[in-house]
Amino acid sequence: MVTSLSRIKAIVSKELLQLRRDRMTFAMVVMIPLIQLILFGYAINTNVKDIPVAVVDHSQTALSRILVQTVSATNVVKVTDYYDSIEQAQTAIASSKVRAVLFIPHDVANRLAQHPTVGFGLPDGSNESLVRPIAHWLVDGSDTMVASSIKSLRNMPLAELLDKPANRTYPTFETTLFYNPEQRSAVNIVPGLAAVILTMTMIMFTSAAIVKEQERGNMELLITLPLSSLELMIGKVVPYIFIGFIQLFIILGMGKLLFHIPFGGGLVALLVATFAFICASLVLSTIAKNQLQAMQMTIFILLPSILLSGFVFPYEGMPKVAQWLAECLPATHYLRLIRGIVLKDVNLISMSSDLLWLTAFTFFGLAVAAFRFKKTLD
Repeated sequence: MVTSLSRIKAIVSKELLQLRRDRMTFAMVVMIPLIQLILFGYAINTNVKDIPVAVVDHSQTALSRILVQTVSATNVVKVTDYYDSIEQAQTAIASSKVRAVLFIPHDVANRLAQHPTVGFGLPDGSNESLVRPIAHWLVDGSDTMVASSIKSLRNMPLAELLDKPANRTYPTFETTLFYNPEQRSAVNIVPGLAAVILTMTMIMFTSAAIVKEQERGNMELLITLPLSSLELMIGKVVPYIFIGFIQLFIILGMGKLLFHIPFGGGLVALLVATFAFICASLVLSTIAKNQLQAMQMTIFILLPSILLSGFVFPYEGMPKVAQWLAECLPATHYLRLIRGIVLKDVNLISMSSDLLWLTAFTFFGLAVAAFRFKKTLD
C-alpha cells in the first residue's frame, strides 16, 4: 500500500512539474475562469443604456433643446452628434457611427400644442387626423435589441413640456426602422454568425494543423527547405484562407435561401473585409505549441468574441472596460464590417477604421509569429 502511494505521488509530482513548465497551459488555467467571470458578470447585459444617437434639429428653439435634454435624461440614449440634414444622419447610421437619429421638425411647438394628454383629450377645435407625433426617430434596426430599446421611447411622457401624463393612444414619437423593419432576429444573427464560425474554425483548425506537423515530425522536413520563417508561415496559412471563403459563402448562401437575409452590399467589399479578418484570425492560430493549447486557445478567444463583439449582446450595453477589450478582438471589427456591407450596403471607405485595424493586427501578428518560429528542432 505504501509502495503504491509512493508511485502515485511520483506521478502527481511529475504532472505538476510538467504543468509548471508548460507556461501556456498554466496561464490558461488561471486566466480562463478569471476572464469568463468578468465577461459573464459585466458583458452580458440586456438593459441597453447610453445608445449613441444624433440629433437633427430643424426647430432650433428652446423647446427643441428641452426635448433633447428630456430624451437624454432617460439614459437609454446618449446624444453624441448633431447634423444639419437627414441625409447626413442616415449616412452616420449606415456607418454605425450612431445607432439612431432624433429628427425634430420646425413645427414642433404646434405639434406639442395639438398633442392630447390623459384626461384632457384633444385641444378645442382640433381634428384627430391632424394629431402628429412631436418628433421622429430614425433607428438602425439591424440590431433588434437596440431597436427595441429606442422603440420603448415611442410613448415617453413629456411631463416637463406638457405638465400632464402622456396619452398612449397617440405616440409621442414616430419611429422608423432601417435595414430590418420587421425586427427579425435572423437578419442580425446570420451575418454575425459568419464572424463566430470563422473565428472558431480558423483558430482551431489551423493551430491544430500546425501542431500536428510538429507532432508527426513533418516539421523536420519543412525546416530543411530553402524558405524563410515568414515564407513558411505564409505558406501554411494561405490554404485556410480559401477554406474561410468557402465557409462564408455557405453561411450567407444558406442564410439567403432559408431565412431570406437581404444582401445589399458589394461582393468585392465583402471579400476584402473577410480576407482581412481571416488573416487576423489565422495569425492567432500560430501561438499554440500542442493540441491541448490549440483547444484552449480556441475557447480563450471564441467565447469573448461571442460575448463582447456585439454578436449576442449590444456593444453599447457593455461597460467601458468590456468595450476596450472588445476593440482588441478581430471579431468585433469584422462584425461591424459584414453587417454594414451585407445589411446596409456601406462602402469600405466609410468603415475604413475597422478594416485598417484588421490589417494592422495581421501584419503585427505575422511579424511576431515569424520571429517566434525558429527553423530548429529544439
